[in-house]
Amino acid sequence: MAITRETMTDEQRKSVALEYLKAFDNGGVTSTGGSLLDLFADDAQVYFAKWGLANGKDEIGRLFTDVGGTIKAIRHDYSAFNYIMSGSDVFAVEGTSYGTHRDGDWRAGVTHAGRWCDVFEVRDFLIQRCFIYLDPDYAGRDTDRYPWLAADGRDAAQPIA
Repeated sequence: MAITRETMTDEQRKSVALEYLKAFDNGGVTSTGGSLLDLFADDAQVYFAKWGLANGKDEIGRLFTDVGGTIKAIRHDYSAFNYIMSGSDVFAVEGTSYGTHRDGDWRAGVTHAGRWCDVFEVRDFLIQRCFIYLDPDYAGRDTDRYPWLAADGRDAAQPIA
């Protein structure tokens, strides 16, 4: 038996990525009330800096629990997304976010954190792969290794006005 695949448009792929990002902002709940993990293929892969590569929904769930456990609130700036479409199932989304990490607040343009790029592979209306590229030091506390974080006057541990 041959494997069948549904043809998707770029707009449909974008909508899957947007649903994922909005679900992340909504505590892991999709617009239909389902789990964020419902958006992934069973054998999907997710990469997150300083966590590594998660293979399959169980590991992806563990990754999101680990990372999400450090974040008190997050919002992505949907209107400022830049979609880089490749003409295939693979595309990138650049964007900004803001929120509260357990170590402090962050906002792109105010603190060093908040800019990110996700590379997606979306096929059959499911995320097959999502590689998340960002600095996971949301609150800018890694000043021993990167002293300019403290020297530039943008102390992410202070509340953002």
